[in-house]
Amino acid sequence: MTEKELLDLKEKIIEAKNELAELKGQKTALMRQLKEQWGATSIEAAKKKLTKMEEDIDTLETNIASSIEELDEKYPEE
Repeated sequence: MTEKELLDLKEKIIEAKNELAELKGQKTALMRQLKEQWGATSIEAAKKKLTKMEEDIDTLETNIASSIEELDEKYPEE
């Protein structure tokens, strides 16, 4: 390798290390936010929480639809 190629490679390594450090910082911030706002300490815990929330939404939507049907039966439009 020439000296220029080595210097270019060194520059790429420095840039990659800087990008890695930035990404680690972002990950740390996102994990902190996940814990503070959602009480999840890992991605797996957050996925479980999300699944539970989606199930709760489905249940609520079913209950709402049922209640609307019941109201429509009790108070039909004239």
